[in-house]
Amino acid sequence: MKTTPDGRPIPPTHADERAMLEAWLDFHRATLTLKCADLKDDQLRLAAAAPSSMTLLGLVQHLAEVERNWFQRVFAGEDVPPVFGQGNHDGFALEPGRGLAEVMAVWRAEIARGRALIADATLDDSGRLPEQDAEHVGHHGVSLRWILVHMIEEYARHNGHADLIREGIDGVTGT
Repeated sequence: MKTTPDGRPIPPTHADERAMLEAWLDFHRATLTLKCADLKDDQLRLAAAAPSSMTLLGLVQHLAEVERNWFQRVFAGEDVPPVFGQGNHDGFALEPGRGLAEVMAVWRAEIARGRALIADATLDDSGRLPEQDAEHVGHHGVSLRWILVHMIEEYARHNGHADLIREGIDGVTGT
């Protein structure tokens, strides 16, 4: 597999649909990792811009929650609590003692659990949305294909936020 100069895996230009979707999701996961690299704890906790309280550390926590939600709750139908506690359903709230190493380990564990849950599934296999989400989508069932596309969109959008936050911290751009 080829990589970008900064080490992210380049998605194949020709592959079957499943391989392509998973490669693009992995590319965006690697982008988030890179956005957090080489920063101190206080920098990872800097908010994007008023009035937003979004931080790079909060984004990693949020995406750990997103991973858990879509692969464990929705696809596999598991009843699992929020990753970072009942009072932190979206994952954005920070705790003073929880740093990047711990958050990244939790995030990577959520990714690994999701991969295991979908390993033998087909793109047409379905999970079940909660009632309130089904109302928005118009259906309870959601295919693994839909989930993977949504995850790519979720990471791409938040990596855009991470770009702006990182640029504000130390001027690093272009990842």
